[in-house]
Amino acid sequence: MNDNHEPHAVDRRAPEPAPPVWDDGSWTSLPTLRGDSSAHSCVIGLGGTGLTLIAELLARAENVIGLDARDVGGGAAGRNGGFLLAGCYDFYHDAIERHGARRATRIYEATIGEIERIRMASPTAVQRVGSKRLAASAEELADCRKHYDALRADGFPAQWYAGDDGEGLFLPTDGAFNPLARCRQLAQEARDEGARLFANSPVLRFDGTRVITPHGIVHAERVFVTVDGALDVLLPELAGRVRTARLQMLATEPLAPGRIACPVYHREGFEYWQQLPDGRVALGGYRDQGGDAEWTTDMTPSPVVQGLLERHLREQLHIDAPITHRWAASAGYTDTGLPVLEQVRPGLWAAGGYSGTGNVIGALAARALASAAIDGDSVPAQMLLGDNWEPRVTHGRVTSQ
Repeated sequence: MNDNHEPHAVDRRAPEPAPPVWDDGSWTSLPTLRGDSSAHSCVIGLGGTGLTLIAELLARAENVIGLDARDVGGGAAGRNGGFLLAGCYDFYHDAIERHGARRATRIYEATIGEIERIRMASPTAVQRVGSKRLAASAEELADCRKHYDALRADGFPAQWYAGDDGEGLFLPTDGAFNPLARCRQLAQEARDEGARLFANSPVLRFDGTRVITPHGIVHAERVFVTVDGALDVLLPELAGRVRTARLQMLATEPLAPGRIACPVYHREGFEYWQQLPDGRVALGGYRDQGGDAEWTTDMTPSPVVQGLLERHLREQLHIDAPITHRWAASAGYTDTGLPVLEQVRPGLWAAGGYSGTGNVIGALAARALASAAIDGDSVPAQMLLGDNWEPRVTHGRVTSQ
C-alpha cells in the first residue's frame, strides 16, 4: 500500500442522489463485490466509457471485472441531457483554432461515425433528429455564422436556421438518446458475454493493481479508471488537470409531442434542452451562474441553479407543465477541453474529463484506451490528443488544484 496515493476523503454514505428523468425504475441493481476476485482487467466506473471499454476488452478475450461506487450509469453517464453531438467541447471553428485543423477534422469525423455506431447498436434508444445551436445575443449570432462557415468549408453538414425559437445553426448529424437505457443495455450485454459487474463497490484505494473496496478486493493485471466526475478525487495525480463540476437539470410532465423538434444548445451551450419521446421536456444548464459552489462532487440540486432553470422553463420556453424531476450529475472538466487518457501509474490507466461531452467522446476514449493498453496501438489516442501522445506514466507527479 502507498499512502501517497490514498484518495481524498469522500462521503461514501451520502444519500442516493435524486433520480433522473431517464430512470423508469425497471433496473435490478447489480450485486456488491464481496471477497477476493481475480481478472485480467478491472474497470472502475460503469458509465458509457467504462462499459464501452469492457466490450472492447471482452472482444480481445480479456477476463474482466467492472465496479461502480453506485450502479450502472449512476454518474454523469446516466444523468446527463441525452445529447449525441458531433465534435469535442469546442465548437468546430474554435476547435480548429485551438487544436489545429487536422485534429479538429479527425475528431469531428470520428464523432459522427460514433453517433451512427451508437444508433445502430441501440436503435430503440436513439433518435437521429439533429440539433440546434441557438444564439443568445448578436455577438453569439456572429459566432454561429463562423461555426456554420467552418463546417461548410470542410464539407460537414450544417444548415442556417431561423424560427420562432431563435436563430443559429441546425446540425443534422446530431441526435438524442436515453443515456441510462444505453448504459443498462451495455451492462447486460457485457454480463451476457461473461464480464463480472458489481455495484455499490466504491474504491477505497489502489495497491499497485489491486483494487480495494469495502467488502472485497480485485487482483488484476491492469486497472482502468473510467469515472468522469471525481476522477481528480480518485486519482490525485490528475488534480489541477481535471476539475469536477455539478451539472443540474429538471424535467416536466409530458406535453403534446412535437413542441421541441430536436435537442437545443443555447448561450454557447450553457443551457440545453430537448423534448423526450414521451413528451416530457428536459432542461439543464446555468452552471456558470451558480458560482464556485458548482465546482463540487455533491450531486444535490441547488436552489440557485434550479431557480434559474425554472425561470428559463417558464419565461423563455413558455412551458407551464409541472416539474416532476430535479437532479444533478458530476462531470470532469479540463483546461484544454480534451479528455485525459493515459497510464497514470504502472498498470493503472485513466480516461475522463470530457467537459460535458462524454456521451460520444467517452466512447471514442474507451476504444483508444483498449487499443493503447492491450494492442500497443497509439493511433486512436493520437486522433484525440495529438500525434505526440504516448502512454506515459505520470507516477509521482501530484499537482495542487
